[in-house]
Amino acid sequence: MPENDLALLIPAARRAGEIAMEFSGPTAKTWDKPDGAGPVTEADLAVNTMLEDTLRRARPTYGWLSEETEDTTDRLALDTTFIIDPIDGTRSFINGSDTWAHSLAIARNGRVTAAVIYLPLLDKLYTARAGHGAHLNETPIRPSQRQTLTGAALLAAKPNLDAEHWHDTPPDVERALRPSLAYRLALVAQGEFDAMITLRPSWEWDIAAGDLILRESGAITSDRNGNPLIFNNKHPQVNGVIAAGKPLHTRLKTALKPNAARPIFVPKSVSP
Repeated sequence: MPENDLALLIPAARRAGEIAMEFSGPTAKTWDKPDGAGPVTEADLAVNTMLEDTLRRARPTYGWLSEETEDTTDRLALDTTFIIDPIDGTRSFINGSDTWAHSLAIARNGRVTAAVIYLPLLDKLYTARAGHGAHLNETPIRPSQRQTLTGAALLAAKPNLDAEHWHDTPPDVERALRPSLAYRLALVAQGEFDAMITLRPSWEWDIAAGDLILRESGAITSDRNGNPLIFNNKHPQVNGVIAAGKPLHTRLKTALKPNAARPIFVPKSVSP
């Protein structure tokens, strides 16, 4: 993989921010996706068009997986794939909030190797390249090293703390939420929160960039059962996400009940 893949993603993310901010979130044209998949706006589509044109022209041998592009099986035959969410937190964008993000990642043989999460209205650019650490606006970031689960600052939707998901009583944590899943992951990598969980099946485009940024910051990521996150699956979802510093990740993994997941495609060159 070219060493300058991250250098390709950074200006593309910044240009995505410029395009998105040309639209007024509350007045942007909005549609509902089929099957209750959520809203999409003209800004999502404009950003997706630019990213697909720019990135695929620069790396024509890479596959393409984006929330706003109809998926095909072509990417499964390729060892390297773009995984893109043009605007993560579309509802936040529509409401005129500032916590939506652009999430851009490149995965090679199932593992993310370059990643950007950009929040243009907050001027936050999170970046990572495999083996080179994670940064926020070019400053290195590290996760929380909290040891205890009780009292931890946890990013999670309220249903994740239902008793059915836990071996014992759900932990006594300080729960918070941000609309963008990518931003939640970045905030844990930055150490602003101790951990993040989502127990529902998670789309790859929501989490791919955050996975690398977390791992390069020194945090641990896994699915809800503690398995490594693998990307470019035939069905592009993983079985939930746990993200935290090492001590807290172990405690969360142990406290959560495991659940069954649908079989997923793993590229031939990746060991489970």
